[in-house]
Amino acid sequence: MQRAALFSGGDAQMAAGDLGELLVPYMPTIRVPKSGDRVYKTECAFSYDSPDSEGGLYVCMNTFLGFGREHIERHYRKTGQCVYLHLKRHVIEKVPGASGGALPKRRNAKLFLDLETNSDLNSDDFEYEDEAKLVLFPDHYEISLPNIEELPALVTIACDALLSAKSPYRKQDPDSWEEELQASKHAKTLVQLDNGVRIPPSGWKCSKCDLRENLWLNLTDGSVLCGKWFFDGSGGNGHATEHYKETGYPLAVKLGTITPDGADVYSFDEEEPVLDPHIAKHLAHFGIDMLQMQVTENGLRDNDIKPRVSEWEVIQEAGVKLKPMYGPGYTGMKNLGNSCYLNAVMQAIFSIPEFQRAYVGSLPRIFDYSPLDPTQDFNTQMAKLGHGLLSGQYSKPPMKSELIEQVMKEEHKLQHNGISPQMFKAFISKGHPEFSSNRQQDAQEFFLHLINLVERNPVGSENPSDVFRFLVEERTQCCQSRKVRYTERVDYIMQLPVAMEAATNKDELIAYELKRQEAEAARRPPPELVRAKIPFSACLQAFSEPNNVEDFWSSALQAKSAGVKTSRFASFPEYLVVQIKKFTFGLDWIPKKLDVSIDMPDFLDINHLRARGLQPGEEELPDIGPPVIIPNDPKDHMTNHFMESLDIDESSVMQLAEMGFPLEACRKAVYYTGNLSAEVAFNWIIAHMEEPDFAEPLVISAFGEVASSGAAVFGAVGLDNQPPEEMVAIIISMGFQRNLAIRALKATNNNLERALEWIFSHPELEEESEPALDMMDTENNVNANILAGTGSEGPRIKDGSGRYELFGFISHMGTSTMSGHYVCHLKKEGRWVIYNDLRVCASERPPKDLGYIYFYHRIPS
Repeated sequence: MQRAALFSGGDAQMAAGDLGELLVPYMPTIRVPKSGDRVYKTECAFSYDSPDSEGGLYVCMNTFLGFGREHIERHYRKTGQCVYLHLKRHVIEKVPGASGGALPKRRNAKLFLDLETNSDLNSDDFEYEDEAKLVLFPDHYEISLPNIEELPALVTIACDALLSAKSPYRKQDPDSWEEELQASKHAKTLVQLDNGVRIPPSGWKCSKCDLRENLWLNLTDGSVLCGKWFFDGSGGNGHATEHYKETGYPLAVKLGTITPDGADVYSFDEEEPVLDPHIAKHLAHFGIDMLQMQVTENGLRDNDIKPRVSEWEVIQEAGVKLKPMYGPGYTGMKNLGNSCYLNAVMQAIFSIPEFQRAYVGSLPRIFDYSPLDPTQDFNTQMAKLGHGLLSGQYSKPPMKSELIEQVMKEEHKLQHNGISPQMFKAFISKGHPEFSSNRQQDAQEFFLHLINLVERNPVGSENPSDVFRFLVEERTQCCQSRKVRYTERVDYIMQLPVAMEAATNKDELIAYELKRQEAEAARRPPPELVRAKIPFSACLQAFSEPNNVEDFWSSALQAKSAGVKTSRFASFPEYLVVQIKKFTFGLDWIPKKLDVSIDMPDFLDINHLRARGLQPGEEELPDIGPPVIIPNDPKDHMTNHFMESLDIDESSVMQLAEMGFPLEACRKAVYYTGNLSAEVAFNWIIAHMEEPDFAEPLVISAFGEVASSGAAVFGAVGLDNQPPEEMVAIIISMGFQRNLAIRALKATNNNLERALEWIFSHPELEEESEPALDMMDTENNVNANILAGTGSEGPRIKDGSGRYELFGFISHMGTSTMSGHYVCHLKKEGRWVIYNDLRVCASERPPKDLGYIYFYHRIPS
């Protein structure tokens, strides 16, 4: 059947009396959604089509998956499913009243889809109308709904249940401590008094008492009043609530929580915290510019910073009229609530040709071979996102029309700018305690999480993440014997320390800090911000310098000794990702950020950091590990046998435990980071929280080596796939076969204690023949090499010159990774473009000195 005929639907209407008989053959395929079923009625599984799209959305009455017009035939052919519920939302002009204006507002009985509305559409002139039809394939028979009298009861019940089902994205993290805030019913129609009230940037005080904390600004009349009193003695005298009871003014915003990203709003009428989609307009009424609100250490916010000084303004290029960009590669992404970290990373990822070819170039094949539930397939969701960003289908310029009214009517219907990555985020964050929440996250951690998933889900013969992979040579030297050990590990990010001691404006920084402290003591607005200026060369020098290895065990001395470690590039990647290590810890152990300016170069040459290997005259450390105690009963818990020999900084352990992490995880973090510091151990915890044995007791490997962050995050196999012979011999001496010992060690990352437990938990393997074990050993090697990226030669890398050119960077605004906002700048077609969630514009002043993660591509030799 031709596509045009399939979707015409003109002569396909059935007589009412034949409906019941028509549906009889399809009844076994029609299901009623049960509790726990996910109904995807807002978004196509393969594209970003929705009921708002021109062709609407088709929802399968058996799987409850949604499909746009372009993909519905693929699902029909693949599954043979014939019955779909077609959903379409129309935007219509309101009928004028007798006076010439629109009719008075009334409840729209035809609005039944659980969809967001376009806040840019003038609700006084336009309204939504939802339409639902049953469609039978392959002849595309249409049955308008509701049609209770003629449809079988099962069909009616199924349709009602599907239409009333909530979006599967309403609550992605049911176990999260966060409650998902809803928009207040008062936000859109809030009345604000024109009483001339202007709120100062600081120095607030309750207008009915002397309290200066827990203050709330009433958004109707501008009154500043204190909040409720709490049982612990904190809070206020409840004057804000009393004011609501007297006036009925429903919404208030907490002073001290206003940032360019939003604010804490409470509805006295609804008796709960709420969202105010129009908060910027409501605050502007009282002279508060959200874009300029900043945090001061005394908890106050101020907007007294001069233009283009605060990072919020500089990074978002505020105060400059930016030209919107449209078309392929210029598609924005909706912020789902602190999902800007995801948006920024994915924009950068899909600007790389290797990822474009792997997912978008292979899109038909990926879609054709996707599982029956494509919402749960990583490659399908990556291909869908890549197509959404690069096709230009969701980034169209406004219509040009001489009639302004016609533009207002048609622009919403024909324009579908930006995509909402709900399905992508739901899948990629599934099971992750942080990314599945609505809290702000670290873009660097999400980048590594994404690469981990790319590694585990090969899309073809070439893995696109190969372009980031490189080898790091680590040279460890015993300071007493002067002997050295060279090891290699896999990594994906170059982490560059911030050399604060090399700031070129130290005098200005000292003067600023004195003025800031004086202003804080006097409760005055802080002085104009002075940002530390750090030379990039100083950061690169800090990266290349030796670092002390505390608690180093020297195999030459067979004892603990002082040691130093230096890192060099054993290979240079095709694309170099550089992270500026801006985040550190405050005295309260809350992560905070160093607000610095670094003169990042457009062209970078790091060839001088190429590893050289063992040099003439250097003597290697003996390949001997510290003494290993073998317990008498391997089945017993082994941790206690080793605790006496461990040297763990218990103060660091307790500092981490007080932050809420499991005690055993804290002990492992401190041990595996060599007792360097609680800050380093905290980074280890963040990188290993997903591992199944995260909170299990600490067990020690034979060599006591500290695992590299890159390899540990990805569970990568070592460069030498064979376990140490000493460990194999120990297991063989206990009566086990050699191949079983090797397999156990490989399955447990060469951890002797866990390998013994693994053997005893797989007793069936002891009975298997030697040939069978040989075969399993071969399969294990193959799987390990796939995970590492290549065959027996080691991880697959794309080595070459160490000369690079900058093509993108991700910037963070805010005081820590737990808050703030991310945007991305990319160089496309010879010009810089800013990607700020849905806003995609030509950049006029790219703030290359304030970035957090930088993307460089190799310059061809």
